[in-house]
Amino acid sequence: MLAGSNNQEIPRGRHIKALDIGTGASLVYPLTGQSEYGWHFTGVDIDAGAIKSARQICELNKLEITLRRQSKAVNIFRGVIQPNDAFHVTMCNPPFHGSIEKAKKGTQRKWANLGKGRSTKLNFGGQNAELWCPGGEIKFLARMVEQSMEFADQCLWFTSLVSKKDNLQPLSRILGKARIADCKVVEMAQGQKTSRFIAWTYMKKNERSSFAKKART
Repeated sequence: MLAGSNNQEIPRGRHIKALDIGTGASLVYPLTGQSEYGWHFTGVDIDAGAIKSARQICELNKLEITLRRQSKAVNIFRGVIQPNDAFHVTMCNPPFHGSIEKAKKGTQRKWANLGKGRSTKLNFGGQNAELWCPGGEIKFLARMVEQSMEFADQCLWFTSLVSKKDNLQPLSRILGKARIADCKVVEMAQGQKTSRFIAWTYMKKNERSSFAKKART
């Protein structure tokens, strides 16, 4: 919807400012968004090691990606969005397990489905904080929606992947209570795998173009 569609509310190209929540050590979203679309990225992570690794990648490859450490686990946008910031889009691939035990069981099911038997590895990739948090995906997204209200006039679209389709209904109720102006769910299919992301904004349609132009300066 945001980069590859006919949506004209967000200008394309090098002027886009994106905030990546949980950017990780490898900077997957910023590297892809910067190389493919020329977006400007700010990457946020709670893990000091991930930020250190990401900073090394930026220095070695001369990349202009802003990196910020989130110091409080309960916060998502608080503490990292500064008063003068303006973003066209925020993005996130949230932790989807509710505990480390559930993360381990999920990994074991994956290995079993691939015919690899049991494994002691937590996952094929990703750190603990990327894979699980108390309450799982829906709790994390509920907190994201709650905090997004505080930055309604600094971010045009808030977005996140939603790994579990069953979470869309409760998430819709949560967004309804937040009094958003618009919400979109975008399905994505690759082979036999179907995933989706949700996007919401507090800005009315007639306000979005002017904010988008202002944010790119």
